[in-house]
Amino acid sequence: MVRKPAVIGVAGGSGSGKTSVTNAIYDQFKGHSILVLEQDYYYKDQSHLPFEDRLKTNYDHPLAFDNDLLIEHIQKLLNYESIEKPVYDYTRHTRSDKKIHVEAKDVIILEGILVLEDERLRNLMDIKLFVDTDADLRIIRRLLRDIEDRGRTMDSVIDQYINVVRPMHNQFIEPTKRYADVIIPEGGQNVVAIDLVNTKIQTILEQKSFL
Repeated sequence: MVRKPAVIGVAGGSGSGKTSVTNAIYDQFKGHSILVLEQDYYYKDQSHLPFEDRLKTNYDHPLAFDNDLLIEHIQKLLNYESIEKPVYDYTRHTRSDKKIHVEAKDVIILEGILVLEDERLRNLMDIKLFVDTDADLRIIRRLLRDIEDRGRTMDSVIDQYINVVRPMHNQFIEPTKRYADVIIPEGGQNVVAIDLVNTKIQTILEQKSFL
């Protein structure tokens, strides 16, 4: 049997706790061959656009992502080929000239708000997770993150949430919950759900003769 890496998709809204879930899975299998591939590294290159137009980018819309490149990279990793992961420059609102060399591993965690939106991505996954957290917790986490880590004002974060993040979540992210194999309420705080997911991942790896 030809060995192929296992692909774990982790989706959910902004501030839902996707990163906490991803880290919990990664820590469980870090003695194994594992990597994390973040969808938000794959925003489209916008260097051909004037800076004023780049400022209008809706980063919560499916069309903001270069899923063609992401899928190409996952397929390479599935064949145990290395990739050069793009880096996005949020100050210039376009792709950076830098790239990150990524070696193939036996487990690929694909994490991002819309990783379950594209059927082509879903078809590459062995297990699909959706981190489901109440909107009030998500907006509080986003407020704290953007104010403390990104130097944003409270008014700008709230305005963006009301006019962009919330409608995009309702239109594009929330509906992808129906594609999930497992829904994890409250993100990384749900130890029981994460333990169950880790057990399932271990079963997948055993079936693939990795363990």
